Amino acid sequence: MTRSGATVGNVYIDGQWTSARVTWRDGLVSTIEPFGKPSGGLFLIPGFVDLHCHGGGGADAMEAGEAAHQIARTHAAHGTAGFLVTTMTAPLPEVEDALLAVAQTMEQQGDDEAEILGVHLEGPFISPDQLGAQPPYAIPATIELMERLCALAPIRVVTLAPEADADGEVAAWLRTKGVRVQIGHTSVNFETAADWIRHRVDGVTHMFNAMGGFHHRKSGCIGAALAFADHAELISDLHHADTGALLAALRAIPGLYAVTDGTAASGMPDGEYRLGQHAVFRKNDTVRLASGGLAGSCLTMDQAFHNLISVGIPLEEAAKRTSTIAADYLGANKYGRLSVGSPASFVGVDERGLTSEVTSRGIILRA
Repeated sequence: MTRSGATVGNVYIDGQWTSARVTWRDGLVSTIEPFGKPSGGLFLIPGFVDLHCHGGGGADAMEAGEAAHQIARTHAAHGTAGFLVTTMTAPLPEVEDALLAVAQTMEQQGDDEAEILGVHLEGPFISPDQLGAQPPYAIPATIELMERLCALAPIRVVTLAPEADADGEVAAWLRTKGVRVQIGHTSVNFETAADWIRHRVDGVTHMFNAMGGFHHRKSGCIGAALAFADHAELISDLHHADTGALLAALRAIPGLYAVTDGTAASGMPDGEYRLGQHAVFRKNDTVRLASGGLAGSCLTMDQAFHNLISVGIPLEEAAKRTSTIAADYLGANKYGRLSVGSPASFVGVDERGLTSEVTSRGIILRA
């Protein structure tokens, strides 16, 4: 496979769309040559960055082994340039096995795989009263335990409920290590959530989900996030949050970014799959437990991008919300922009936000 090539399309440069020729060599963008007004047709945007992904292509991150390779290949084919493998709440030996497998996979990735940027540890340090689709193995957090887990793989994001870290010591320790801490899977009230969002954490995990309901006299974590959060994830499948909720969060939270919360069902047909210890069922465009509750998603980032366009978000903002903001938040600055010297991982879309081309580290995966 060659890692050099060229394509022509509209590129967002200095605040406007401009027709340009983009060339790449050895997997890196070498030139971007503007030559006129936008011509319609193909718009080139940076490869997507997904900071919350449990699986894809039939593979679940908690299976360990070769699962992370399959997840990375599946999401690369849908335009993801880099992502965080996301764990589930489980007995600690299973979490440790998954972390070790991710670390091993990161050492030997192929060019047709989205780059694994590390791990998002979602659980087991969450509230047992807000498990969502997480299995019932929530435990309190300690610095000693977190040190042990961080030694196994590069943990970049941790979802942490205040109920699991009452004095906030673990959150503070993680932040000194450069780990992004996010409030999530919590039942705390507005006042507690506001304190954590303003002073103890960096962001919010899957906005609106597994954090209690919102009422104008009991606004809880959702109200605190809308009032104070600088960054938050949103699963933009239009099922975990409807159009109104999505637009409200976009208006309130400057650093809101899309995630898939993808599962083994992402990129796969309808059927039964695994999500940690749960059997889950893909039907149409949702993934659910046997009880009917949502259990992650079958979303891929190209569909997430299209969904943003479908509710009226401009192409350039949708690109920020699916790539640039997440890359900057994580400190993965080589991603998030289509620029000379960046990895040749980019996506060609039309005006409706539908993907027609995917290039991953110089390899054309879809043309």
